[in-house]
Amino acid sequence: MQTNSFADISTATLQSQAAKARDAGFVQLSHNFLRAAELTVVPDNEILAIYELLRPGRSTHAELCTTADKLELIYGASETAAFVRDAAAEYLRRNLFRPQ
Repeated sequence: MQTNSFADISTATLQSQAAKARDAGFVQLSHNFLRAAELTVVPDNEILAIYELLRPGRSTHAELCTTADKLELIYGASETAAFVRDAAAEYLRRNLFRPQ
């Protein structure tokens, strides 16, 4: 019996699914697939660290901005970097950063 895992999902497959979602009018789903495709090259420990930083009260604005820059510059993950920057702006607006 064959089992599937997330490790089996390729960047190309996710990009293909993003294109299909976009063509069908599911823009947000397309962005989700594009971010997933970008994250296939990011090490698991980095993804877990980013997840932790995105939890309200766990990071500073500077930490999220640095994380976004790293995603874009090191991994070429511009969609995911934009997502983190959007989160940073919203956290700033709603005062959800870790107290300094």
